[in-house]
Amino acid sequence: MTSTVVMRTLSWLHRAGVKVSGGRFGGTLVGLPSLELVTVGRRSGRPRSSMLTAPLTFGETLVVVASAGGNDEHPAWFLNLRDHPQVTVSLTGRPPVPMVARVATPDERQELWPRIVEALPNYARYQERTSRVIPVVFLEPV
Repeated sequence: MTSTVVMRTLSWLHRAGVKVSGGRFGGTLVGLPSLELVTVGRRSGRPRSSMLTAPLTFGETLVVVASAGGNDEHPAWFLNLRDHPQVTVSLTGRPPVPMVARVATPDERQELWPRIVEALPNYARYQERTSRVIPVVFLEPV
């Protein structure tokens, strides 16, 4: 299992690489578009930033996966957006965009999951590692 400390460190390094390179590094990760998701902390009320990949896009709507590397706990960013669905998303080289997060229904997830695994096979391994159903989230423009 991937530790939370490792996940946060990798996210920090990714964000730093994007900023230092002016977006020339980190615009994609493992062949997928990367994004910076800013949520509102569910307990602190403060902005919280996470670097993620979007295995699927539908026009301007992005799909992200709350896998946390197969950990048994949902990632903090998911818990935050579940409580406060108004988020901000920055794709590399683009200004931040306000979006609304929506957790996929079980039927939507079932339909999308094979396409998500095709985009990044690691997601299948992450799901095998945990007993929780890994949530799929739509990030939709306001």
